[in-house]
Amino acid sequence: MTLEDARALDATDPLAAYRDKFALPEGVIYLDGNSLGALPKATPAALADVATRQWGDRLIRSWNEGWIEAPQRIGAKIAPLIGAGEDEVIIGDTTSTHLFKALVAGLRSNPDRHTVISEAGNFPTDLHIAEGAVTCVPGARLKVVAREDLAAALDDDTAVLLLTHVHYKTSDRFDMAAWTARAHDAGALMLWDLSHSVGAVPIDLNGTNADLAVGCTYKYLNGGPGAPAFLYVANRWQDALASPLSGWMGHAAPFAFEDAYRPAPGMKRWLAGTPAMLSTAALETALDLWADIDQQLVATKSAQLFDILAAAGDALGLDCVSPRDPAKRGSHISFRHPHAYELTQALIAQGVIGDFRDPDILRLGLTPLYLSHEDVWRAGEILCKIITSGSWRDPRFSTRLAVT
Repeated sequence: MTLEDARALDATDPLAAYRDKFALPEGVIYLDGNSLGALPKATPAALADVATRQWGDRLIRSWNEGWIEAPQRIGAKIAPLIGAGEDEVIIGDTTSTHLFKALVAGLRSNPDRHTVISEAGNFPTDLHIAEGAVTCVPGARLKVVAREDLAAALDDDTAVLLLTHVHYKTSDRFDMAAWTARAHDAGALMLWDLSHSVGAVPIDLNGTNADLAVGCTYKYLNGGPGAPAFLYVANRWQDALASPLSGWMGHAAPFAFEDAYRPAPGMKRWLAGTPAMLSTAALETALDLWADIDQQLVATKSAQLFDILAAAGDALGLDCVSPRDPAKRGSHISFRHPHAYELTQALIAQGVIGDFRDPDILRLGLTPLYLSHEDVWRAGEILCKIITSGSWRDPRFSTRLAVT
């Protein structure tokens, strides 16, 4: 693809107007929105309003002026992005916390089943949380197998199949409908981690009959660093499952101040602690950008951006480990290279921000709302110059930073 071709795609891009809704630094091509999304321009004003008016002026009255309902209200704004009902999603806590809740609840729901199955190489926190969750249920265990062995691992002892929809490193995407059906055929619950797919690819939890799902909101949804995560529990399971974190906000009548715990009906029972209103406000502002966006347009543009970088990688002889079929991947592209860390740092020095995933992956995020086709084309050109010139060999690019 030529620069002129990229500009032609930009000229007809139905998502082009969204670029101006983000505060993008001058001279930076940001290819790490799959890790931390860019700042929406409306967010600073929203945060200032929470701090100065809602907290500063209205003080505790703000709990009765929108704060207390925020987890359900904002969950309802995420619901269309994941194919869920508005009463099936709440926000709050972290992805790790929600994952723990869902795993323990799933294990406890069927005492005749004891095994959580997940994929080797899954995002580490998923496996770490699963290790801890199984210790909370007598007899439970975690079984981690290679992707190609997952189907064979499902048996009559499987309680929960935990899969990340889009792989954080390679961008491989599971067929949600097929794997949910496999889990159900085995008599197990299906729990999806949507952290690398929400806002990047179309998702239909209800249409695929999923049981449970979690996800973070600071990647493609641009909620800000550490933004509250979301939890989905299908309607059919909401009153049958019990959250292991029986916090005050999940009580049926928190302001009755009862000693004993009575879970609230529906999704409210999955709340635990007090909502963090500053980060919650930032997330809600970011989600308002998504209200009228067609997810298919996002997927189409993602595929176009991928093809531009894939062609650049092919010309350089790079090993692309991401699937070429857009139906089988998320919205990032990954190249394997023995000096991937140095390449990442050399790109950053040239204003192209991607990231490195140990041991040898250069990962570049393709965020359709604020990246142009020309941005991605220019990123490919810069990558070409870095590799052909050998500038990545500069010793300063080999110094490992704490966050890669």
